[in-house]
Amino acid sequence: MKSSYNLFLFVLLLFSGCKSAKQPILISDISQNSKKILQYWYQKDYDQDGNPGISLDKWYAQNKNKPKSKNITVAVIDTQIDKNHEDLKDNIWINPKEIVNNGIDDDHNGYIDDINGWNFTGTKNGGYIVWGNFEYVRFVRMWNPLFKNKIENEIPVKDLPNYKEYLRAEKILKEKTIYYKNLLKITKHCMVTYSLAKDSLKHYFPKEDYTYQELDSMYKKHKINNKTFGQRSDDKDTDFGTLIDGMMVNFEVNQKDFKQINENATQSDSVVNKNLNLNYNERISIGDNPDFLEKGYGTNNISINKEGYRNIQNHSTEVSGIIAANRNNNIGIKGIAENAKIMPLCISFSGDEHDKDITMAIRYAVDNGAKIINMSFGKEFSLHKEWVFEAFKYAEEHNVLLVHCAGNNGFNVDENPYYPSDNSFNGTKEVCNNFINVGSISSRLDSTFVSTFSNYGKQNVDLFAPGEEIYTTSTGNNTYVSDSGTSLAGPMVSGTAALIWSYYPNLTATEVKQIILDSGTAYDLEVIVPDTTDKKVPFSELSKSGKVLNVYNAMQMAEKVSKHKS
Repeated sequence: MKSSYNLFLFVLLLFSGCKSAKQPILISDISQNSKKILQYWYQKDYDQDGNPGISLDKWYAQNKNKPKSKNITVAVIDTQIDKNHEDLKDNIWINPKEIVNNGIDDDHNGYIDDINGWNFTGTKNGGYIVWGNFEYVRFVRMWNPLFKNKIENEIPVKDLPNYKEYLRAEKILKEKTIYYKNLLKITKHCMVTYSLAKDSLKHYFPKEDYTYQELDSMYKKHKINNKTFGQRSDDKDTDFGTLIDGMMVNFEVNQKDFKQINENATQSDSVVNKNLNLNYNERISIGDNPDFLEKGYGTNNISINKEGYRNIQNHSTEVSGIIAANRNNNIGIKGIAENAKIMPLCISFSGDEHDKDITMAIRYAVDNGAKIINMSFGKEFSLHKEWVFEAFKYAEEHNVLLVHCAGNNGFNVDENPYYPSDNSFNGTKEVCNNFINVGSISSRLDSTFVSTFSNYGKQNVDLFAPGEEIYTTSTGNNTYVSDSGTSLAGPMVSGTAALIWSYYPNLTATEVKQIILDSGTAYDLEVIVPDTTDKKVPFSELSKSGKVLNVYNAMQMAEKVSKHKS
């Protein structure tokens, strides 16, 4: 690499993606052969096809004449959703007790006109939150009055756990603020030099058809002829070699025009002035009291379907397609559960989700008939985890299964807190028995079987499911993408739970969880631990079950357990 720009801008591009591990691949941009692999590998069966998929096709192929299953509601707690997508529109949950847009809470559930779900990030003026703080920023802001500039022996014993978390949060905030302020300077510099570089290169390439290799060759010649180049001082910003270098950076991070560079500068500016800003509080525009649990704040708009808003919907749309895309319309993809209905509950934006919104969304889902709650989001701090724990227990009491993605940090969640979780990370036992945490695997049956981005943990990750190059629904004009992340592994489990319950409704949430864990496929592989370069361990050591989700096995086991109960 030629300059320090590369790393900064590459990280920025990764950061600007919603929650996935990397930017989606447009299916139109890849070969026909690759399309088939991306579209279908995760549904295949290892014994039949040689792909470490979830054996979904195998089950459906052998159960074509099975009696029609019953509808199961799956709450997707996530971003907004494209509810008009061709593969989802018939499978969006409809509240049967609510009259459309009459301004009345017809079913008396505390939410007015909640026809298809609820947006907990809706604002008083009818908009929605786009940018919000990271949780460690909120943590520092909350505890600054008590802990700022204090040492440990000045802190009451009862406050020591929060004090230690405060110090951890404060350290991260300082590090990230320095990093992103430097990044902001760099992206602004790119904006200035891009036009200069483009104009200067026109002399050599009138059609602007230069390649990276041609720029690299020109850069090397300039460096030989001008030994002072590369000092990066202000008076060198317009040096021709520096301009070439900047244009090469744009190639390396796939920034091909000024609009994209400007968008990246806007992103980094928002990180500094919103995500990391102690004085910025997105809660003000919502108009609720963030210190208390309450119903009714937010709006009923779960799908702002217009240009410029679609990236806000994409994550939930991808997740929901895996669970419930129409299996019978002969277009797009086939979701896992044939009769699943998606209940969209919006709490996510660019930043960390609020524990209040997580809590109220879980309670809404339980109170309004969801059997499974998919949570493809996460964060390293939790300001009010006691609220979330109570919501988990509430779901358990009402026989509702919770499915969570393990996260894309590439670290061990037995050692590094990651929320929401059924673990308080203080040495106490799990708070409930209805929570499944899901890591991601690839289609590669080798040492890279576990996705490099996936979190793992022998105690706190329950099993793995496919999460790389997953073909699913996307926002805007009925599109589809291939994307990666534990966010896409989680809904594999949610869809499987919906399929199980649609045929075997007498099972409890705890039984469904155990069936999914016990019926998975074991792989005898030595795999690279995600947060290392070459450390290998048996695949079975990276999760509690040591297995990969298997729909076929789960359905067979569910049938046996259900019959035994009857």
